[in-house]
Amino acid sequence: MEGVIDLNLWQMAAAYVFIIILLVIVKLRGISREREILISTIRMTLQLILTGYILVYLFDNMHLVYTIIVIALMEVFAIYNICERSKVKLSKSLKKIIALSMIFGTLSSLLYFLFAVVNISPWYDPRYFIPLAGMLIGNSMTGISLGVNKLVDNMILQKHLVESALMLGATPKQASKQLVDGAFDSAILPTINSMVGMGIVFLPGMMTGQILSGISPITAIEYQIAIMLGILGSVALTVILFVNLGYKTFFNEESQLIQ
Repeated sequence: MEGVIDLNLWQMAAAYVFIIILLVIVKLRGISREREILISTIRMTLQLILTGYILVYLFDNMHLVYTIIVIALMEVFAIYNICERSKVKLSKSLKKIIALSMIFGTLSSLLYFLFAVVNISPWYDPRYFIPLAGMLIGNSMTGISLGVNKLVDNMILQKHLVESALMLGATPKQASKQLVDGAFDSAILPTINSMVGMGIVFLPGMMTGQILSGISPITAIEYQIAIMLGILGSVALTVILFVNLGYKTFFNEESQLIQ
């Protein structure tokens, strides 16, 4: 496309100067992060290069089966990452709810976005499906991760409040409502905050990429508004499913709080 600047090898190498600057800073400050920074940089580079070649193949060989495989891998990785990032060991029932919430929440939001908002044909076109799925799943993964940690912390640190409410005749749902609402609020707040500064404080990655590729800023803005609303909806749906089902795993069949 006319006006697009292709980065050569030396230009790409020049960008790694920022990594060197960071390494010098942490070294001078005595912060032991050099190994972690180097590993994350190498992983990022290799993963993106591999992803690039995979996307080229998928774009040139569009097929429903390939798209289904990609979305399945993305969901599995996201669910695994949520469970691994939890600050405490999660029960099997809570892990199942995380998986259910992620799969139902992200897929329903993604399919609605593809059919009702973008309206592409075929709907599994990887040029649209994969980037959109990545943004919805990635942000929902972050939302549920925050929701999991907050809900677990609330149920552990404030169990005396829940037990007091149960003793006074409240149901598990009533006794947990404030804690569940707090977990939901904490999970969606980062997404809301990012929307507040968007367009003024920073330009989102998707919009920046489209502008750099030569697309009109107005068109890029239209897509960015739509995708941010889609992300907000996906995060809200996945998190509300999780917190409304997740709190139940902390109670037994007699509506008693599990110690």
